[in-house]
Amino acid sequence: MGRLLSAMAIFVEYPFLATAVGVLLFELGRRTRHRIPLGVGVLWLIYSAYETAMQRRWLCSGECNIRIDLLLIYPVLLISSAAAGLSLFQARRKPNPPA
Repeated sequence: MGRLLSAMAIFVEYPFLATAVGVLLFELGRRTRHRIPLGVGVLWLIYSAYETAMQRRWLCSGECNIRIDLLLIYPVLLISSAAAGLSLFQARRKPNPPA
């Protein structure tokens, strides 16, 4: 789990990658009409805006080196993203109803 959380640190350096994940999940949720990926996409977009504000020092005074907030944010993003992936996978496996 530690490696996974440290791998997510790339989003601290490059918040636009979190935006890309958010847009992708939002669009997949919109196209498949599933609320979970749609909501998780919004969650990623909110995180992207938050991380951008942290990077530009809008939300912190300059001592942003110790980020305790990420100990909560990363697991929430990981678990919700897994739920979105499962939701999309199950939606894909369901047979289409006869017309």
